[in-house]
Amino acid sequence: MRNVAPMKIAKIGYLAVSAALCGFGIQLLLNPNSSLQAIGVACGISLILFGIIKLVGYWSRDLFRLAFQYDLQFGVLLCVLGIITLIRHKDAVAFLCVAYGICIMADSLFKIRTALDAKAFGIRQWWVTLVLAGLTALIGLLITLCPVAAARAVTVLLGISFVSEGLLSLGVAISMVKIVDNQQPDVIVSDDYEEWEES
Repeated sequence: MRNVAPMKIAKIGYLAVSAALCGFGIQLLLNPNSSLQAIGVACGISLILFGIIKLVGYWSRDLFRLAFQYDLQFGVLLCVLGIITLIRHKDAVAFLCVAYGICIMADSLFKIRTALDAKAFGIRQWWVTLVLAGLTALIGLLITLCPVAAARAVTVLLGISFVSEGLLSLGVAISMVKIVDNQQPDVIVSDDYEEWEES
């Protein structure tokens, strides 16, 4: 039987980080006058953690291989973006409006494809991911194309984007990550063999 511990770690981590993103986004919405430098540092750390969880998810090889199928590339991208954000935390909010908006759109497009794949698999909740991915893509487009100078408005936009991305990731993890305790490995090793005699 396959060891399902990596899958459980990936799913729990995905849920935890997604919930944290939602909480962070709500905090930004409730306190839009927070220090921009503090927001930059918090965003950088959040992105790195989410990137690591996505990488763990990719290598966990869950049952359907839907939720994490594009997370290798996106996990690396989030880690790099998080590191850049920490380095440039003094002006990170303006930087995040464009960079994070593009990342949100890219992730949403991947999740739309994942939702369509889930429909083909017969997963009933595929439409939830499709709707959340579409809404998140629109928010990412808004952040990217409509940067504003006012710090308060920027913080509100970032808060909305974090909440939408967190909800999207929560929906994907809940509906598409299936863990089966008796899951078989991809390659079954057998001691049986046939001998072929040369004629």
